[in-house]
Amino acid sequence: MTESNHPLGSRPTLDDLLKKNLKQFEKFKGAPVLILVGGVVVVVVLVVVLWTAWFTVQPEETAIVQRFGKVMRTAGPGLHFKFPYGIEKVRLLPTARVLKEEFGFRTVSTVPGEKSRYDTRGTYKDESLMLTGDLNVINVQWIVQYRIEDPSRYLFQVRDTSKTIRDTTEAVMRRAVGNRLGSDVLTTGRVAVASEAKNEIQKILTTYESGVRLVTVELQDVTPPDTVKPAFNEVNESRQDKERTINKAQEQANREIPKARGVATQSISEAEGYALERVNRAQGEATRFETILEQYEQAPQVTRRRLYLEAMTGFLSNMKGLYIVDKDQKAMVPWLPLESSEQPSAQGRKP
Repeated sequence: MTESNHPLGSRPTLDDLLKKNLKQFEKFKGAPVLILVGGVVVVVVLVVVLWTAWFTVQPEETAIVQRFGKVMRTAGPGLHFKFPYGIEKVRLLPTARVLKEEFGFRTVSTVPGEKSRYDTRGTYKDESLMLTGDLNVINVQWIVQYRIEDPSRYLFQVRDTSKTIRDTTEAVMRRAVGNRLGSDVLTTGRVAVASEAKNEIQKILTTYESGVRLVTVELQDVTPPDTVKPAFNEVNESRQDKERTINKAQEQANREIPKARGVATQSISEAEGYALERVNRAQGEATRFETILEQYEQAPQVTRRRLYLEAMTGFLSNMKGLYIVDKDQKAMVPWLPLESSEQPSAQGRKP
């Protein structure tokens, strides 16, 4: 049987089979490369997804999680998870840290163990130069310390919270200084200015719903401008001398007044004691007289004799010497040794 008469048609030769297989192999030989590239892409996507699906919040921070710009939740310190990159975004705020705004100067460096260095160049004079109520110009440097109380309001209620705090603080401080005399702000009124400014700034920031809570407002340095500083120094020295004199006088008054009060109290106590003693003695004498009167009425002679003897006993007991002279003596004048311990001689006496 010939090839043309075969029921399946002409049979392919071995070469035809080899060529056909080679063509099919060439058609699919790029498949492993595509699979490898696809696997790498999948791995990269998984890594990116996993890498952007978690975040860490430090102990002094609070995280604000936004989903397509909308605030969804807040997160405290620790490890947290979120939707991958592009879906949820995290913003960290130092809510446990005290933040600071400086006016009239800037801190250059704060190295532990060394004195802090500050920059007080003329570029910051616009913040610190103020006009007082008596039309004097002074240089006021101060700081404002605050905490972020509500992170959501801090981020989204006010467009630029930091700038708002600075503008509000500067406006309030200028008004507080402008309502006082320059001498008061330089000396005794600094604490009152800081307290008034703090209350007013907090009230305004609360009205703005800025999410900020002030910690302190403190005046760092209040000085007159350089051109008039010598005159201000002389005035301050005079005030210090005045205060020193007043304090010295007050000290002496505090020492002398209690002493005088003590002496007065002692005199009053002695007078009261003396008065009580005299009253008691008078009452005792009156009682004694009434008792003697009763006895006298019962036995006049005996009572009179006893009173005479008691009086003479008391009188004679206080005498240093006793001399008895006979009134009937007619002889020569006897020798009487006054103020002498010798006894009178027997000479001259009447035999």
